Amino acid sequence: MDNVDHRTVSGFGFEWKTFDQSKVSVEESERLFAGYFGIFPWDKIPLHAAGIDVGCGSGRWARQVAPRVGSLHCIDASAEALSVARENLAEFKNCDFHCASVNNMPIDDSSLDFGYSLGVLHHVPDTAAAIRSCVQKLKIGAPFLIYLYYALENRPAWFRLTWESTNLLRKLIARCPHSIRLAITQILASIVYYPLARISLLAEMAGWNVNGIPLSFYRTKSFYTMRTDALDRFGTSLEQRFTANQIRAMMTRAGLGEIKFSDRSPFWCAVGYRQS
Repeated sequence: MDNVDHRTVSGFGFEWKTFDQSKVSVEESERLFAGYFGIFPWDKIPLHAAGIDVGCGSGRWARQVAPRVGSLHCIDASAEALSVARENLAEFKNCDFHCASVNNMPIDDSSLDFGYSLGVLHHVPDTAAAIRSCVQKLKIGAPFLIYLYYALENRPAWFRLTWESTNLLRKLIARCPHSIRLAITQILASIVYYPLARISLLAEMAGWNVNGIPLSFYRTKSFYTMRTDALDRFGTSLEQRFTANQIRAMMTRAGLGEIKFSDRSPFWCAVGYRQS
């Protein structure tokens, strides 16, 4: 079983070809990276560590990781996305590229010092199996960092209800041709993402707690990032969401222990270490 949704793969190939991340500033890239990798144990991996980026997309995370490690395997099921990653990472000679699904990665089991998969494994049919496939590639004691969409369990009922209505919209948009998806999501970025993000920023500057405002996560992000994420969020055919407890259970069953969750958005980021 490839454990891949081909419509979703096609969508992400289009997304990264359209938004190759070349217009994201160095400062914003570093802030985004810190948001996901804040709990990653850099001090616990070898100096010349070998690792894996599962679902590398445009290579935006690999660009930050590659200078810190010995070698990095960049995996993506989309040939289009991988071509963007190759171009973006051309200066790094320690990156290897593999067009493969998560269940068919051409990497030896128990061979890697670390791994990560951010915003990817909730877009495959069997997320638990995908996590197991990733963990199998790690050495005993190696860390694995994951980011999966949260089930909004730490949000009030009105917030979850609002999300449910937007999820219906996603399912409709995701059925459209790529060009239509792009047009609609760019309108959403302009009339929904940007206003709510800037309102959140102004409210925060006034001393208010803005965590309850939808899309407040984007208050310090560029409009380019909002445009990218609007297509990511509403143009994706397959999306699953998990509670922290569900993620912990999947990680544990995959053979990870000493699991730690980040206490800040984006939710949920977690890291664990292969036990056996």
